[in-house]
Amino acid sequence: MNRIVLIFYFSFNFLCSQNEFSEYNQLILDTDYNLIMIPISGGEFSMGSPIFEKSRLADEGPIRKVKVDSFWMAKYETTWDLFNLFVSRNLDELQPNYDKKSEVNIDVDAISGATTPYVEMSFGMGVQGYPAISMTQLAAKKFSKWLSAMTGNFYRLPTEAEWEYACRANSNTSYSFGNDPKELDKYAWYDKNSQNKYHKVGQKLPNKWGLHDMHGNVSEWTLDAYNPSFYSQENNILNNNPYNKPIKLYPRVVRGGSWMSSDYRLRSASRQGSSKQWKRQDPQIPRSKWWHTDAQFVGFRLIRPLKTPTIEQQNEYWNN
Repeated sequence: MNRIVLIFYFSFNFLCSQNEFSEYNQLILDTDYNLIMIPISGGEFSMGSPIFEKSRLADEGPIRKVKVDSFWMAKYETTWDLFNLFVSRNLDELQPNYDKKSEVNIDVDAISGATTPYVEMSFGMGVQGYPAISMTQLAAKKFSKWLSAMTGNFYRLPTEAEWEYACRANSNTSYSFGNDPKELDKYAWYDKNSQNKYHKVGQKLPNKWGLHDMHGNVSEWTLDAYNPSFYSQENNILNNNPYNKPIKLYPRVVRGGSWMSSDYRLRSASRQGSSKQWKRQDPQIPRSKWWHTDAQFVGFRLIRPLKTPTIEQQNEYWNN
């Protein structure tokens, strides 16, 4: 009898944990901002591109086996509707109280906020429903910390490995949908169809895991420092949750290509490092640590790990 009860107990808890790992819409103070989170079950994949892939660049290899843990990823790129909540900080005084059972329990007032930019940062391309752009990696990280404080759930930028794993959606082709760039019009905004501007999120077809705009529209920040030879350092070794921790400001990695990019830059394995030139026209002295005036192609989306990291790890992801 005791054995039957014990088996039932563990089965019940397993089913509950499985049911909890499902799609959800993260509300902020009971308001819907279309922050839909898609569950991405962890697994193993080949990161990078094979030497025979068309338009392949040297920094995409050699291919290495990588394993990542389960996480949720935002269905859409972060929009101005969301990001401007962080810039304005008008909601801070309404922060809910969370208990010790919450993944995050920090005071939102202690989080640094982005300064108001000196120009209109959508550059006339659209705000409501459009991807936020031109923020630095630091600004994207601080937004994730602010969102975590406001919701009690832990959010951060994805690592390069997590981003590529989610983009590929079990594919091993140039793009998540295959190898033919002629199919890009169905899935992506890029230089041949964007009319020289970004577009509202979610207008193109998603990949097989339900994620929109992983190819094109805006390039997306990851946590990693950019190192063109990073893959060759541990070639042919199964890497668990690899992360190239930054130790200097430049360069850091963006992924996915943008509305300004050629088709080959939208491939799943394509990588790009950030540059000081992304602030070239910033007249401020010192130049803003929050905005890349000349990177009108850069945005981001967030993930939430299924396994909540320690407080020390959380601070590392938010502050490095």
